[in-house]
Amino acid sequence: MKKLHPQYGFNTLAVHAGTAPDPTTGARCFPIYQTSSYVFDDADHAASLFNLQAPGFIYSRLSNPTVAALEEKLATLEGGRGGTVTSSGHAAETLALFPLMAPGMEVIVANKLYGGTINLMGKSYRKFGWSAVFVDADNPEDFHRAVTEKTRAIFVENLANPGGVVVDLEAIAKVANEAGVPLVVDNTMATPYLSQPFEWGADIVVHSTTKFLSGQGNALGGVVIDSGKFAWLGNSKYPSLSEPSPEYNGLTFAETFGDLAYTMYSHAISLRDLGCSQSPMNAWITLNGIETLPLRIERHCSNALAVAQFLEKHPNVEWVSHAGLRSSPYYELGKKYLPAGTGSVFTFGVKGGYESGIKMLEMVELFSHVANFGDTHSLILHPASTTHRQLSEEQLIEAGAGAEVIRLSVGIECLEDLIADLDQALNSLYRSSN
Repeated sequence: MKKLHPQYGFNTLAVHAGTAPDPTTGARCFPIYQTSSYVFDDADHAASLFNLQAPGFIYSRLSNPTVAALEEKLATLEGGRGGTVTSSGHAAETLALFPLMAPGMEVIVANKLYGGTINLMGKSYRKFGWSAVFVDADNPEDFHRAVTEKTRAIFVENLANPGGVVVDLEAIAKVANEAGVPLVVDNTMATPYLSQPFEWGADIVVHSTTKFLSGQGNALGGVVIDSGKFAWLGNSKYPSLSEPSPEYNGLTFAETFGDLAYTMYSHAISLRDLGCSQSPMNAWITLNGIETLPLRIERHCSNALAVAQFLEKHPNVEWVSHAGLRSSPYYELGKKYLPAGTGSVFTFGVKGGYESGIKMLEMVELFSHVANFGDTHSLILHPASTTHRQLSEEQLIEAGAGAEVIRLSVGIECLEDLIADLDQALNSLYRSSN
């Protein structure tokens, strides 16, 4: 593949990175390599692949050409060194921590997160012997106070689901750096078009590629991207990377692979043993979706801000949480970290509490009631009764998913149609309650 010029802009890289024309046929659209396995040249070639001594493909659980193209594209767009694509966003979160954690160790986690992530880290990870310490996402000092000898990572969403909360990445990265642990940032809501956490000191980025990256709600997936800048070599906190691996004849990943150590481990061991690989078909769908990412995100963001401004003035709305609004406590952080737009997913509080929130879902016509976001379609959800229903009342409030909260994922439809739909729904809701 021709090496892309480093000065190419984001839009150009979104189209071209990782996807050269097929060398055999000349096909311009990158192929789907729908295969489980690959023919070896001979016994020595097979042995060198299994010993991690030569590049190439062994089995599609570990790597696949279509999946590898997606990894290259996403690593390029984030400004990272390498990427590992997974079967889902949750799988990406687990894969990101797998080389870092061990029984008895802790990860410091922002309390404003997707409800499924809170449940995963706070409950399911206990089965691995991992502990999650939740702190106030709005207060970087709380991250500092939570650091102990057992801390192995800090995890945040830079634009949190569901409420459009913007965290102070630079300040939290400073805490992680002083503690000598990686900062892992979920960049799903922002995408690399709006935010590149590595520029602010993050070490690892994860995405649910199911959302904006694929763009049409038709392909599950996730990705873990490594900056290549964290110093693993000689770091006793991370023996998986810094000490000889008994699984590969004493090979030390940090010594052998340098700034690709984390990514190589993620493929050679994490994917091998956890098995959370993405299908070539889903990778192909996402590859094609990313080509239009900049165009879609611009429309998503402009529509969402206009809808938020409309809702802020509506008499049947208690409040609106969107970082692009001057009334938002995250407005200044949004300007700093997301200057091109503060995303298209935000929340508002409908008058009447839980019951009104439920009824609102039944009164919209254009907005689809689904447990997803980042679709070209506009989507609506009541988090307290769906994505966040496993949380306690206190956790719901902390996560910005209280009883009255409605989450919108604003799509790319005509703005006036979206506003009209919400207006009629809110007015109908008010009439039905009186």
